[in-house]
Amino acid sequence: MSMQNRRTLLLGAATSLALVALPNLAAAQGFGGFDDDRLYQDGAGQLYRKRGGEYVPYNGRVSNGRPVPETGADLDAQAYARRRAERYGEPPPETPGQAFNQTPANGPIQTPRPAGPGQAGWQLPPQQPDNGPIDYARAYGPVTGEPFPVAAIPYKKFNQTYLRQEVDFRTTEPPGTIVIDPRARFLYLVLPGGRARRYGVGVGKQGFAWSGTATINSKQAWPDWYPPKEMIARRPDLAEQVDKLQSGLGVAGGSRNPLGARAMYLWQNNKDTLFRIHGTLEPHSIGQSVSSGCIRMINQDAIDLFNRVEVGTRVVVLG
Repeated sequence: MSMQNRRTLLLGAATSLALVALPNLAAAQGFGGFDDDRLYQDGAGQLYRKRGGEYVPYNGRVSNGRPVPETGADLDAQAYARRRAERYGEPPPETPGQAFNQTPANGPIQTPRPAGPGQAGWQLPPQQPDNGPIDYARAYGPVTGEPFPVAAIPYKKFNQTYLRQEVDFRTTEPPGTIVIDPRARFLYLVLPGGRARRYGVGVGKQGFAWSGTATINSKQAWPDWYPPKEMIARRPDLAEQVDKLQSGLGVAGGSRNPLGARAMYLWQNNKDTLFRIHGTLEPHSIGQSVSSGCIRMINQDAIDLFNRVEVGTRVVVLG
């Protein structure tokens, strides 16, 4: 049976072919990016799910006539945000008292950091990116002019594949777009002429992946980090590190902050995805699936990317 005939069959008999549905699944899981929680079957026995009005083949597990979510499956942005907020993420910035941490897309890149407690990032003078040939000794050496020390990285001990480099990169995305390939552990900044600046990254561990498109809504140098209460409760060591900040209990920006030297905050449809591109205290984790969903970079690479992109930059996370 041709795909066109299958689609015709499905469109004409979707109701009769729908298997068991869970009416409350939308509120609980958001369907994981699909239009509903139903399975559809054509005359040949092939199963389908509906996404964006189109029927896509489904080859996953089935239990009691309904699809069984895979723990490692990509999440849509809203499901990702819920899961991260519940277990590992930061409070959504649109909650009361937290809008201070965000910068409107048409506003300045940085919010000045107020004196005293309750700080939310540092305002640094504009920094020009180094557009010369990539010299690893310089690129991964100590960074000067920062409010906190950024130590040199022993890059010779790293997997050289994940060090910063310019590569051939064919894409339909225009120059200036960020394309992230979580499976390959690469972040690409698209350049003209079929080239890209490629960085090695650490990505979300199983069950905390996300794919889709977003926009850099704000950028922060040395951002604060607000771990959820659940994380603080199960991490006594973390409880000793957090302080009362502008938006609650957190770790102020600095050399012991897990977000590192820079963070770029990704929003979708005017909502925070709770997905960030940021530096890290654990450069050895680059090239691995270790984070709770965010894209982590060597601090030197996060600074380099930060200096090359603007608020409003389009970000594409491949599935």
